[in-house]
Amino acid sequence: MGTILWLIAVVLVIAGIVSLVRGNLIPGIVLIVVGLLVGPGGYSIFNR
Repeated sequence: MGTILWLIAVVLVIAGIVSLVRGNLIPGIVLIVVGLLVGPGGYSIFNR
């Protein structure tokens, strides 16, 4: 389960970075924050 969450988090963060580069500030920030919340490392909403 941890590997799947890690992969989802990586995809979300990369999508957020791409959104930021394209000029979509708010969606990019939201995707990065959601990616950090989903990921198993650091703070994770699934490890509570």
